[in-house]
Amino acid sequence: MLKIALPNKGSLAEPAAEIMRDAGFRQRSEMKDLMLADLANDVEFYYLRPRDIAIYVGMGELDLGITGRDLLLDSNAQAHELLSLGFGKSLFRFAQSAELGTENLTEETLLSGKRIATAYPGLLRRYLSERKVDAQVVPLDGAVEGAIKLGVADCIADVVSTGVTLRQAGLETFGEVILESEALLISSPRIEEDPQVDLIVRRLSSVVIARQYVLVDYDVEKSHLEEACRITPGLESPTISPLQNPEWVAVRAMVSRTLIHKIMDQLYNLGARGILVTDIHACRL
Repeated sequence: MLKIALPNKGSLAEPAAEIMRDAGFRQRSEMKDLMLADLANDVEFYYLRPRDIAIYVGMGELDLGITGRDLLLDSNAQAHELLSLGFGKSLFRFAQSAELGTENLTEETLLSGKRIATAYPGLLRRYLSERKVDAQVVPLDGAVEGAIKLGVADCIADVVSTGVTLRQAGLETFGEVILESEALLISSPRIEEDPQVDLIVRRLSSVVIARQYVLVDYDVEKSHLEEACRITPGLESPTISPLQNPEWVAVRAMVSRTLIHKIMDQLYNLGARGILVTDIHACRL
């Protein structure tokens, strides 16, 4: 039975469980449950601290896991990245007091000789070492925004999603983006070619792809069909069906989720009517 680790709390926990449900796997109904056996799919799920998942998977105690790229690299675990899952996106960046300003100063100048607080010491030390920057890393467990005000650091290195928390703490980012992170499916180095692992990757991939697209259905006059198909070309080509009115046809196509409102505007202006948008829960291309 394949053993899969999922985050038991934090920002990745619910999206990780949701993508597994959408891929056809059972998930726990009680947050206090630490393990769940999905006998129909021959897998066991273990709910662990997000920071520990890469360690367990890297040591081969568990076969697969979902965690962030930042946590995987910070742990220095030997787990392998199998699939990007499209959620939990964030940037790992430096930040300091907004009052100090960073204009016309290089990153090296801003960091050299400074105390840098972070919850990702492994990741930060490698970054500084690669750039030959001499700075003191101050490891903290959890939120680091208050480290400067409390006098234990001169600046911080932390994961930034929207930047709201930093601004509320009177901080601003500076320098290069250290790492672009997102949720990953990772595997143990002990896992060799396994049909069951391939199946899980295919299922999750189908959900990741489906979330990027929607189905759009609409009716349009035949005289505008060619232009409508240019607006919604689909993947291969749109599906076109006759209607009772011989002058009109029904069209169905997959389109990018991010463009759907612009596409609906274009179709409506063209004269299309009955424009419907439907979510896609899984898709294999």
